[in-house]
Amino acid sequence: MSLFPLISTPDESELSSSTLPLPREVAWDFGKDQPIWRGGNPVFVTGADAVLVWAWNAIKTERYRHDVFTHAYGQDIAALVGKPYSEGVRQSEAVRCIREALMISPYVEAVDQVSVQFLGSELKLSFMMKTIYGEVTLKDGTISI
Repeated sequence: MSLFPLISTPDESELSSSTLPLPREVAWDFGKDQPIWRGGNPVFVTGADAVLVWAWNAIKTERYRHDVFTHAYGQDIAALVGKPYSEGVRQSEAVRCIREALMISPYVEAVDQVSVQFLGSELKLSFMMKTIYGEVTLKDGTISI
């Protein structure tokens, strides 16, 4: 049941690269965690690379649980800090949080090979993501938690 019954939403089976707008983002240097500039202007990427930039921003953004939008952009990894969980449980939950944050996008079909490692107040991660435009990989990204 929809909150707004007069507004219909497309089924996931109806979403494809032909019905969704082509994503466009500023190219990102994930190692330095900064945008890529060339000749004083930002470099733009489209398609799978743009979805990867979106994914990086979604992972770096903490989701606020007390917001009315409980399925908002971002992840809940910070909720794992300071809890008496074993390292295995923390890693498993971090992988779940990352998958959950990325699978919200209609451009993302699957998130596989997710590996995480907690290093103090940072989380080092890698993953492979299948998008409607093809596969992209993030290796050795680091976010502060």
